[in-house]
Amino acid sequence: MAQPGRRFRAKKRVCSFCVDNVDKINYKEVNKLKKYITERGKILPRRISGNCALHQRELTRAIKRARQVAILPYTAD
Repeated sequence: MAQPGRRFRAKKRVCSFCVDNVDKINYKEVNKLKKYITERGKILPRRISGNCALHQRELTRAIKRARQVAILPYTAD
């Protein structure tokens, strides 16, 4: 019997960086980093982006580094 409130089982997300065998996430790859930022400029959480913990930490560090050197904006205009 199905539990009330649960309609379907969510599909397990796979880390896109693990699939591509990425060793390091470079802060200069702006197009790749933009996929993990909302239109308001917030970093997407791990449960939404589907990244593993290791790559989510690297991704966050790369986004913050890119913001520091003014490649990515801190907020939306």
